[in-house]
Amino acid sequence: MSIRFTAKARRGMVALTAAAGLALGVVGCGGGGDNDDKSSPSASASKDSGSKPSAQEGEAKTPLAELKGTDGLLLQITSAQRDAGGFVTVSGSLKNDGGESVAIPAQTSGDETEVIKHGQSLGGATLVDSKGKKRYYVLRDTDGRPLTTTGLTTLEAGQTLPVFMQFPAPPADTTDVALQLPTFSSGTIKISG
Repeated sequence: MSIRFTAKARRGMVALTAAAGLALGVVGCGGGGDNDDKSSPSASASKDSGSKPSAQEGEAKTPLAELKGTDGLLLQITSAQRDAGGFVTVSGSLKNDGGESVAIPAQTSGDETEVIKHGQSLGGATLVDSKGKKRYYVLRDTDGRPLTTTGLTTLEAGQTLPVFMQFPAPPADTTDVALQLPTFSSGTIKISG
C-alpha cells in the first residue's frame, strides 16, 4: 500500500481528475490545473520548501480542527493548503483515542461505486463552502481512485495514522470551509496559500 506519489505523477493525476471533474459536472476548478510548480503534501511526508515540516505536523502544530468519530476515533486537521494546480490538500492525522482496536467505518469511503471499488479510504469527505453555496468532493483519478489516504482498515489503541485528502479549490476569496466526513463530526478549517 503506497500512498506517496512523485510530483510528476501527482501533477498528472490532478490534471486528469480536474478534467474528469469538469466533464462530470462535479465542481469546476477554474483554470486548467496542469501546471503545478510546487510539490504538494502527501499522506505521510512533504518535501516542500515551507517552514512547516509535515513529519511534525501532528505534534508541533495546533490542529485547525478536530473531528470526533465513533469508538474513540479522532481526525485532527493540521493544514489545508491551496496549491497552484487548482486544488486544496487537507492533511492531518487519524488517531484511535480509545482503549481498544477500532475498525475504520466503511462509510468514510462514501457511497460512490467508483470510489468504493478501490478499497477503504476517506473518499466520502467533502468541503462545504457556505458562502459560495457549493460542496466539493474528494478528487478522483480517471480510474475512479480517490486522491486521499487509502487502504484504511483498523487502528490499534493509541495508534495515529497520517492522512490527506485533495479537493478542487474553492474561489480564492473563500478561506473558511466546513470539512465533513461520514461518521465524524463536522469542523471548520481555514485554507491557506
